Amino acid sequence: MVDYYPPWGFYFRVEFGISKDKNDVRFQMVSGLSVEYDTEEYKEGGENRFTHKLPVRTKYADLVLKRGMLTDSEVIKWFLRAFRDRDFEPTDLNVILMNEKGEPLKTWQVSHAIPRKWQVSDLNSGENALVIETLELTYRYFTVA
Repeated sequence: MVDYYPPWGFYFRVEFGISKDKNDVRFQMVSGLSVEYDTEEYKEGGENRFTHKLPVRTKYADLVLKRGMLTDSEVIKWFLRAFRDRDFEPTDLNVILMNEKGEPLKTWQVSHAIPRKWQVSDLNSGENALVIETLELTYRYFTVA
């Protein structure tokens, strides 16, 4: 029997439904793959030791992606259409964690994502650093496959 070791978190790709460009799958960081319940408190008459907390609806965090800035990107064109023209075209995307052979281990299928924020890192002539762009998306939900 082989002992199980958790996978490394550095080998992944992000596939957007709006882009087939191989550069648009490369990111240095993904965060926001989390879900939680909003709860509603219910106070029962005669029971003073506690209140019941009942689940109401699920809440998904915004998805944040970071990468070295690309000068030509379908994903950035999609972001700019949303901010410049107010053309919010939802897309699905997959965050795929891979093993050492480049095979998918786990896939988070994100549904109905739209741009929320685009940020470019500071430009500083006193530093020798990459320009990092941060893409923030809001979405309806994700499933795990």
